[in-house]
Amino acid sequence: MSDRPRLAAASRTLTGKKVARLRKEGQLPGVVYGHGTASEPVTVDAHEFDLLRRRVGASTLVDLAVDGKKSRPVIVHSIQVHPISRRPVHVDLFAVRMTEELTVEVQLVGTGAAPAAEAGGTLVHPTSSVKVRALPDKLPEVLHYDLAGLLDYDSTITVADLQVPDGVAVQADPAEVIARVLAPRVDEAPAVAEEAEAAPAEAAEEPAPES
Repeated sequence: MSDRPRLAAASRTLTGKKVARLRKEGQLPGVVYGHGTASEPVTVDAHEFDLLRRRVGASTLVDLAVDGKKSRPVIVHSIQVHPISRRPVHVDLFAVRMTEELTVEVQLVGTGAAPAAEAGGTLVHPTSSVKVRALPDKLPEVLHYDLAGLLDYDSTITVADLQVPDGVAVQADPAEVIARVLAPRVDEAPAVAEEAEAAPAEAAEEPAPES
């Protein structure tokens, strides 16, 4: 048996504005679709889906069973949320074929400590995710990189430094910077203030012009 997360769904006949009733009943409307298959309207338990979305990413395979039938692998392709409550109002589930490669967005995670940051600099992440392409069962949930290489303020970590598993292709420029440490800002305000205070005193010491 697969150890993938599981999600139960039911076929849905209500569409349009009528789905508001489903949401009031604790159901989340959605659709299952994939290459070469017809779109299938479904509903899932809103609470169960909320628990699921907290532990899966864009590349996580989920075993979906509709009406108690045999489960099939899907990924949570997109989630529409309410503009105010930020609660999900619709979900798109993409039915994958295990023999076809997919391109998804994967989060980047730094590990360890950056020496330059520990010395007083500020660690920044210009790029927090990249697109990768792989077979569904090879898709990583995250990609890691080691912060130990940030020895000084001139050091950078790029896409080329990512720890990429076999069978995974990163769809990004290898030279793209994903992490670096900025030098501390030097506060020059006190020096400027001292110069401003000294200027009037120096002006007062100058002799008055002769008439």
